[in-house]
Amino acid sequence: MICCGIESTAHTFGVGIVSDEGGKCNILANEKHSVSTKEGGLIPRELAQHHCKYALPVLKNALKKAKAKLEDIDLIAFSQGPGIGNALRVGAVAARSLALANEKPLLGVNHCVAHVEIGKALTGAKDPIVVYVSGANTQIIGYETGRYRVFGETLDIGLGNLLDSFGRKLGLGFPAGPVLDAMYFEKKKYVPLPYTVKGMDLAFSGLQTAAGQKIGKESKEDLAYSLLHNAFAMVTEVSERALAHTEKDELLLTGGVAASKALRKMLEKMCNARSCKFFVPPFGVCVDQAAMIAWLGIVEFRAGNRMQVEESGIDPRQRTDAIEVNWLG
Repeated sequence: MICCGIESTAHTFGVGIVSDEGGKCNILANEKHSVSTKEGGLIPRELAQHHCKYALPVLKNALKKAKAKLEDIDLIAFSQGPGIGNALRVGAVAARSLALANEKPLLGVNHCVAHVEIGKALTGAKDPIVVYVSGANTQIIGYETGRYRVFGETLDIGLGNLLDSFGRKLGLGFPAGPVLDAMYFEKKKYVPLPYTVKGMDLAFSGLQTAAGQKIGKESKEDLAYSLLHNAFAMVTEVSERALAHTEKDELLLTGGVAASKALRKMLEKMCNARSCKFFVPPFGVCVDQAAMIAWLGIVEFRAGNRMQVEESGIDPRQRTDAIEVNWLG
């Protein structure tokens, strides 16, 4: 089976073409175009305009890269949620149009679950605790009794949004994460900042505010180190607690913030201490992209999931644990 997946939850419009020949995830193409800014955040109206502008060029690039035509595609999948409504809507319309015009089946899938499934497919992880950290999402996830359960999550902002908002205050532009990660290793001292863990959940807004108030009073490198150190330690703490609770012996890190060398180092050290296997997919599939949407489309379609066009509305607040995982168990 060959699936064309469309990703448009936030700053990226992507088209991925994936096959499951041989029972494996074979990425034939994974093209995208993303919004980046020197200042300010993501404006929904401008995201929609960007996605409309680049939808067709990205689709053409993906088909060319995959050496495929639309008639070769067996399934059209798209991100149904969660995400920014204006951005999601463009991808959904594009997917419906392709499916109807080419008489192909259509399937909307969950963006977060897609990160998990392609991460497992490409790393060989079987039953991991998943640390999913991106712009808007920070969740500690594990499969239990028919769903991907959220054992812990952010109570306010996502880890990626924390990094980007703090980076904007430092004048680093968007995305700020890679720059802050480099600054992490240039520090000279730790600056005391809030550390907020509530059971299995996390809160980053207090850390964000306190670090912002110290700009100009401490060096940028020291503040970057201290903010990242606390945020990543919080994530590591709840991840270890989830491993202990579930007695799972695998940890999978995914989402855009998985690119952070500092976070990887901290989680890997914890996993080594617990004799737990640590997995990180290739960076190209950690960030938002459409190959994961195409792969989850195949997985769900093979499990018998179907969708009528009338059921293909977007769901900006769709939760990871709202999805019935009927392909496992």
